[in-house]
Amino acid sequence: MEILDYAFMQRALIAALIVGITAPAIGIYLVQRRQALMGDGIGHVALTGVGLGFLLNTSPVWVATAVAVAGSVVMELIRWYGKTRGDLALAMLFYGGMAGGVMLMNLSDAGSNANLGTYLFGSITTVSPQDMTTIYVLAALVLAITVGLRRQLFAVCQDEEFARVTGLPVRLLNLLVAVTAAVTVTVAMRVVGLLLVSALMVIPVAAAQQISRSFAVTFATAVAIGVAVTVTGTTTSYYVDVPSGATIVLFAIGLFVVFTALAAPLAKKRARAAAQASRGCTLEVPGSRGATDDVSVAG
Repeated sequence: MEILDYAFMQRALIAALIVGITAPAIGIYLVQRRQALMGDGIGHVALTGVGLGFLLNTSPVWVATAVAVAGSVVMELIRWYGKTRGDLALAMLFYGGMAGGVMLMNLSDAGSNANLGTYLFGSITTVSPQDMTTIYVLAALVLAITVGLRRQLFAVCQDEEFARVTGLPVRLLNLLVAVTAAVTVTVAMRVVGLLLVSALMVIPVAAAQQISRSFAVTFATAVAIGVAVTVTGTTTSYYVDVPSGATIVLFAIGLFVVFTALAAPLAKKRARAAAQASRGCTLEVPGSRGATDDVSVAG
């Protein structure tokens, strides 16, 4: 294949594959907690890290990771303690992160609007070998947490009170989910961009939920969808010369529409199968007793 003849496209496809796995892997927990837009908020905060990285002439990805992790911790603390004015505090954090990133980018000598655009909307073909090293390390961390602690994270995201009763460290696990989401945002920002990364966390999970009923099947299906749309979108962006981030997200939305259309007939098929199974489990009562069924008492 021609696309594999170029080193930058080899890196792009590998990065797309990794993001396609990691984004839905953490996204399923965010959807379960009804925090589907958390990735979007972290992306706003991470932009300050990108701008700070350019201002300090250091790796924007690592600085963005540190800032995003700090922002996710603040967001989780606001969720715990900000009962009345939590929404206002989060809004200020998100918008402040976006404004801070733009300001720092323009103050730096190496920063420009073009650089800003690559982080906002993704530029997968510009992923460098140094970026790949960062992506490998951060993705391994995300998968170790989302797969290794899947039972504990599922319990906390499903019912915090039940998880607390069973002895799980609920606050620590909630904080771990937030930090893992922040790391995933920085992993995916070169592929789909900070403004679109939340879509890749949420849409594959939402599509998988249309046809699956168990957590394990939903997890596997969401990851498969994530890999399919990222690799297909990256390949399409190369041949058609369109933005990779937008292409990937549009492919994900298209699959969501297809899975939604399949959900209704699949539900009917399951209902018919359940009805047939229930009819097959009938208890037959004999119409008459045989002689051997008589019980006599000897005098």
